[in-house]
Amino acid sequence: MTYFSQTIEDSEIRHITSNSYIHPIVKYGKRGFDLIFSLCALVILSPVLVCVAIAIKVDSKGPVFYLQTRSGQDKLFTIIKFRSMHTDAEKAGKALLAVKGDPRITPVGRFLRKTRLDEVPQFVNIIRGDMSLIGPRPERPELTSEIEKKMPFFSERTYHVLPGITGLAQTKQSYLDSVNNIGQKLAFDHAYSLAITNPGNWLKTDLSILIKTVLTVVKCNG
Repeated sequence: MTYFSQTIEDSEIRHITSNSYIHPIVKYGKRGFDLIFSLCALVILSPVLVCVAIAIKVDSKGPVFYLQTRSGQDKLFTIIKFRSMHTDAEKAGKALLAVKGDPRITPVGRFLRKTRLDEVPQFVNIIRGDMSLIGPRPERPELTSEIEKKMPFFSERTYHVLPGITGLAQTKQSYLDSVNNIGQKLAFDHAYSLAITNPGNWLKTDLSILIKTVLTVVKCNG
């Protein structure tokens, strides 16, 4: 192997193993926006969050927050949400996808899901660096393993992209009731990853998703 060909090969390896396919402006701009938005949201919504916590405690037995392990960008992390289901929602010990009209959801939880208020504690995850405001939704590791059997490369959705509170798939689909119906979600998640490789597309894509998410919250169509 010549020096020239070795240099080309080394360059290709560095390209594949680096974050170069996402523009640095996108990487740091996205992180900066995430931090500012999350900190401001937590401060502005703090009175509402106190009321939500009280409502959850009055409505049903159990903790205010729901902690769950999720698969992120090359790691597992603990996601934080307001509890919207009864504490025995998975008493059989098997991970289940949430479905529309899920009977495990409490009355207050139904309102929280409609308004997306159950997702607000995840701003703490964003500040920690576990998540982004916009990106593919993080799945549970056990569900990811099951999905991978039917959808190879499913975990690649978050390759160099942090999982998000909302995303392209969430603005296009409602709750999925089976891993068999997840193919379209996978397509949307990969489409998002490809759409944010340069600053122009990133701004246009994230702005569109953010506007659609806000409209969903306002209309209580969560």
